[in-house]
Amino acid sequence: MGSSTIGRAIGEIRPPLASRGFAVPDRPGIRLRTPEDMFAYAAAEDVTLRIDGMETQVRRPRANHPSRRAFVSGKRKQNTIKTTTISDGQGRTLFSGAERPGRMHDQTAVRTEGIAEQFRQHPEVKAEVDDGYRGLANEFPDQVSAPPKKPKSLDTDDAQLTERYGWLEAKRRQSSRRICVEHANAEHRQWRPLQRYTSRRESYGETHRAIAGLVSDRAARRATRRRTSTELVLVRTTAC
Repeated sequence: MGSSTIGRAIGEIRPPLASRGFAVPDRPGIRLRTPEDMFAYAAAEDVTLRIDGMETQVRRPRANHPSRRAFVSGKRKQNTIKTTTISDGQGRTLFSGAERPGRMHDQTAVRTEGIAEQFRQHPEVKAEVDDGYRGLANEFPDQVSAPPKKPKSLDTDDAQLTERYGWLEAKRRQSSRRICVEHANAEHRQWRPLQRYTSRRESYGETHRAIAGLVSDRAARRATRRRTSTELVLVRTTAC
């Protein structure tokens, strides 16, 4: 089979996979295809969301191209495409998308994609975020939790150790609640195309959503197997 045939087959399979959406844990047959679906699910099931960005290195645009600088990430100093990943408290992917050039800020992406507006429409939904979404946490202080700011009193030489340790402990606890979305991103990066994407940048969005949907399927099946194993243990314990 020639490489052109393989490329044509991938081009035909990729769009249906990308449009499938994301599997819902413990809800077989239900798929989350949009941020609206995901927030409605979080509101109905009382799920606290975890939000984080993910960067994938891509080919550098050609010289003198208008968007040549748009893909340069200030964080990684590479040409990247950023996506937004949202997971539940067990690191299971509920949504991954909102593709944008690496130069765009994480917070700008969630606003342009309409994710920020969903917090206004679903005031009962809560989320854990990192420092990149500080403005979102300031806008929705009762819903979005970001790492606590460093108190100005700690900048002085006579700062109390108890206050410093208290701030560090609060920061550690918030990070511990948020770290599961990093596990979701790690599952995505197990796929080589999301480690470094060498194909056309225009097709990255479909590829990312197709892979993220497959990752969500695997996470949902893993949760089902775990629940089944727990039920079997309970049944055997009761029988004994």
